[in-house]
Amino acid sequence: MSGSIFGTRFQISTWGESHGKALGVTIDGCPAGLFLSEEDVQKELDRRRPGQNPFGTMRQEADTVTILSGVFEGRTTGTPIAMIVYNKDHHSTDYGNLATCFRPGHADYTFTKKYGFRDYRGGGRSSGRETLSRVAAGAVAKKLLQEMGISLLAYTSQIGPICCETFLEEEIKKNPLCMPDAVAYEKAATFLEQCKKDQNSAGGVVCCRVDGVPAGLGAPVFEKLDALLAQAMLSIGAVKGFEMGDGFAASCSTGFENNDFFTAVNGTIQKETNHSGGVLGGISDGSPLFFRVAFKPTPSIAKAQPTVDETGSPLSLSIHGRHDPTVVPRAVVVVEAMAALVLVDLLMENATSSMDRLLAAYGK
Repeated sequence: MSGSIFGTRFQISTWGESHGKALGVTIDGCPAGLFLSEEDVQKELDRRRPGQNPFGTMRQEADTVTILSGVFEGRTTGTPIAMIVYNKDHHSTDYGNLATCFRPGHADYTFTKKYGFRDYRGGGRSSGRETLSRVAAGAVAKKLLQEMGISLLAYTSQIGPICCETFLEEEIKKNPLCMPDAVAYEKAATFLEQCKKDQNSAGGVVCCRVDGVPAGLGAPVFEKLDALLAQAMLSIGAVKGFEMGDGFAASCSTGFENNDFFTAVNGTIQKETNHSGGVLGGISDGSPLFFRVAFKPTPSIAKAQPTVDETGSPLSLSIHGRHDPTVVPRAVVVVEAMAALVLVDLLMENATSSMDRLLAAYGK
């Protein structure tokens, strides 16, 4: 199977299955000299760790990370960084009845058509647990961005039909749904409790803002910053939509309404608004990056659904076990991780984008 490598200069390779012995990631291209510890990675993994709140899977995993290589005396060495997390609480017997049928909303059918067989225990490589490896790699990327004064903030802006109406950053860490609106959280919590009673699930939207991004990241053709962010976000298993800036709402506006007018403040060129989400012509313009990511409802539900087995015979399927009524709050850190990976890759590319930058790197 190909397709488990992401990035060009800061490159990651993820491996492992949901019900295998372990999952992990190898990072190639991290500069030497970055202060990095297992604690730096662990605090990010803890944000997506299962079993922490009533709106997530009850699978109990410590998700303890071990750095195997690439770090010496607390600093990166410039060699590949390998990290591993062992699975401890996988109940493979919960999936025995799924070995010969196709779950609605899952990759069972497509996996079988492509590879001829599949790991039916939790979906194998197509499981949401694969995002653990992305978050571990993203923790390293975020450390690099922090050194450059770049910060990321993702949060839940919508659960099902419940949308946030206000934004208070301090509220994000106060509730298990990572919502910046306390009133919206209460409504969303009630909605999810009803979903659980109905043996159903819900989708939602994650928003992400990135501050401190310099102008000039990205390229105007195939490596547009917004295009690379879209690829990164759509590679997350449950994602079905991506919007940059005003996104689809821009199609309802006029050019005069949608354009961001330029102005000069103390000799610095700035935009008066940010309808573009911080990207013009595929290149960052120095404004904060802002984008939205839409997640579908968790497909594993206990409510009976019609499907077929491998022979095409119809059956009614109820999926039991430990599944998230919504993946959205645990996906917040995954969105941040994938954005960080894209930005670090482009920052490295930008260091050699002109003769001035190349000469400056060598003090010429």
